[in-house]
Amino acid sequence: MPFTHYRALKAMPTMTLALLFLFATCSFLSLFLVESVDARTDESFLKIKTDDDFSTREGALKLTKAGHVNEYRVLRGHDKKQKIISTTPDAYVSSEDLPESFTWSNVSGHNFLSKSLNQHIPQYCGSCWAHGAMSALADRIQIASGKKRMQDVNLAIQFILNCGTEVAGSCHGGSHTGAYQFVHDVGFVPYDTCLSYEACSNESIEGSCGYVTDRYKCNAINTCRTCSTFSQLGGFCAPLATFPNATVKEYGTISGEEAIMKELYARGPVAAGIDADGLRSYTKGIYTDTPSYEINHIVSIVGWGVEKKTNTKYWIVRNSWGQYWGEMGFFRIVRGKKSLGIEDEVAWATPGRWTGMKHDDFANFPCFEDGANCQEEDFLPDVKDMAAEYVDPSVKGIPFGKVHSDEKQKEKQ
Repeated sequence: MPFTHYRALKAMPTMTLALLFLFATCSFLSLFLVESVDARTDESFLKIKTDDDFSTREGALKLTKAGHVNEYRVLRGHDKKQKIISTTPDAYVSSEDLPESFTWSNVSGHNFLSKSLNQHIPQYCGSCWAHGAMSALADRIQIASGKKRMQDVNLAIQFILNCGTEVAGSCHGGSHTGAYQFVHDVGFVPYDTCLSYEACSNESIEGSCGYVTDRYKCNAINTCRTCSTFSQLGGFCAPLATFPNATVKEYGTISGEEAIMKELYARGPVAAGIDADGLRSYTKGIYTDTPSYEINHIVSIVGWGVEKKTNTKYWIVRNSWGQYWGEMGFFRIVRGKKSLGIEDEVAWATPGRWTGMKHDDFANFPCFEDGANCQEEDFLPDVKDMAAEYVDPSVKGIPFGKVHSDEKQKEKQ
């Protein structure tokens, strides 16, 4: 059914909730409507069948060969696999431009990566697809913002779990390209300081997720909120109608070693599918096995290198299982061998606009501690163009990797 209430405004860094364009194919209503469409079906979303498989309204939730949940699922609502406007890096980055080793965690001594995350706390949630996709997008915002960005960007994955269940996914699986389509079509994703990750979606009954029915349905308070004080002191929690956010302008897919390297070097980390069964007991070093594989997990590739002693080429990859796992949340895997499928299902996205991170550039409309001045449905800050806007490296034909490496050389001169 079509939605019945919205205000069509340009994407701004402090986003009015009415910008949440919810698709007719998703059967969503506007976030401001009290009667938001309930993502929970009449029957429990998750049931154990006699064959020990799982059943969902999207069909059977597959298990991996090792018996773990396959978290990679392309939902029916994900009908646009790409949105490409700019010239892609393969047109302006040559093989000779690519350094022998490169990582966005150390570009001439500077780390551009957003923080490591753990998708499995406070309870298990199969949201790797959202973590891999949004972490890579946050990285790219930081890369485009430059070394003097003042603060890091961290995007609200919980918003996608609350509102993207028809296109992107849920705690029972989703896709990286679905996450990018959802943010692109809706028009924003909030920063996570007004919507913390809870490892829940509305259908999940895992841990604390099932304590309150419809706790994670798509509505205003599950987009961005704050709480004033303890309830016994008259405190309340309320949605904010304006908040820092980012948008997606373009997204697409690539595959193959060289194409991935060019995309990484030109614009930043990418979200990649992988067979997680080979990683569950990983501790350190370069994973070199090349078994048969199926894509069941999403991670983000942030760089590459070569092990000198063995001349082994490898990818540097960030997982979403916490820093206690692997090499402080990262792992290395042999490059150019399609090990665990790492080079097959790779997605990228570029930001469009985002709330600037400097404290003195009027990038964000400031709300009170309790958000009282930012809670009206028709609220619109008396400001214009309070956003940083993305300029793709294709405009000048110079990869961001080279731009930021050259900056260090200029500082030394």
